[in-house]
Amino acid sequence: MMTNKRSISRAAMKYLLLQLPGAVLFVIALILMRRWVDLPAWLFWSLIVLWVGMDVVLFPFVRKAYEPQDGGNPMIGALGVVENRLSPSGFVRIGGELWKAHVLEGSMPIDRGEPVRVSAIEGLTLIVERAAERPEEEQ
Repeated sequence: MMTNKRSISRAAMKYLLLQLPGAVLFVIALILMRRWVDLPAWLFWSLIVLWVGMDVVLFPFVRKAYEPQDGGNPMIGALGVVENRLSPSGFVRIGGELWKAHVLEGSMPIDRGEPVRVSAIEGLTLIVERAAERPEEEQ
């Protein structure tokens, strides 16, 4: 329970810090508008309260995007097919996308058409190993 409260408060802090520049620019725009247009004080403050209220109302809908992701990268464990021989590097196709890949260190080269499983990621390069089963779209 404590971890959940901590992750929500961290997500709220990230959300606040990312919304703050927009809110500041909005207030500056309202202040500048008051110089040229006779903007009543009640309207000025109402618009600021509405802006803050909008952020408060939207937070529950976007909270998950600001929370730390548990379980790592969803690409780990994904199945793909070798497009050109991995000896030790080449390309694999995963879910219709072509990725640069290296064979897991100490493994034998993998030929074109063989199924592979992603075991790690280094930057934008996938580290793969030979897999027993083929991806679903291939079957």
